Formats: sequence, structure tokens, C-alpha cells
Amino acid sequence: MATLRQLKVKTGSCKRVLKELVSYEREVKMEAEKTANMKEKGADPYDLKQQENVLAESRMMIPNCRNRLEVLLADLKATLEEVRECGQDGPEITEAESTVLEVDTLFVAAEE
Repeated sequence: MATLRQLKVKTGSCKRVLKELVSYEREVKMEAEKTANMKEKGADPYDLKQQENVLAESRMMIPNCRNRLEVLLADLKATLEEVRECGQDGPEITEAESTVLEVDTLFVAAEE
């Protein structure tokens, strides 16, 4: 039987990984702009290569975060359903529902 405490913990985990994913996506965008700017200005080939490595490492983290988020989301949905079936009530349920909606929206937007 799932408890509200478990639901709160799983909601927090989802939010943390979601925040991490958004951060990596922002970092990739920033590093891509920096790399393009360096190419445009004719930067030293060594420096450019190092910048491209930084960009590649940032890009590698996005699929990892997405996979972890998918697993956490499935777990959160299952726990939320179990809590609902038990008839428990509390603000944790509303927070979990909004987190599920936020993550689902992110995944739908990414597919388009």
C-alpha cells in the first residue's frame, strides 16, 4: 500500500530530474551558440575542439535524463493510482498530479 509520504518523495524525485533535464537542455543551447560563435570568429582549432567536446558531453546527458525521468514518471503514476485507490487525500495528490501533467506535456512537446 502506497502512502502519501512515498508519493511526496516520488514527486520530488520527478521534479528534481525534470529540473536537471531543463538545465541540460539550456546548457546545450548555450554551448552550441558559443561553439558557433567560436567557429565564426575563427578560433584556435584546439580551443574549438575542446568546446565541441564540452558540447558533446552536454548532449550525452539529455537522453540519460529523459530515460530516468520516464522511469520515475511511470513509478509516480503507479503510486498515485495506488494512493487514489486507497482513498487517501491530501495536498500531495494535487502536487503529484500537476507534476505528472508537467512531465507528460514535456514529453509530448519533445515528440512534435
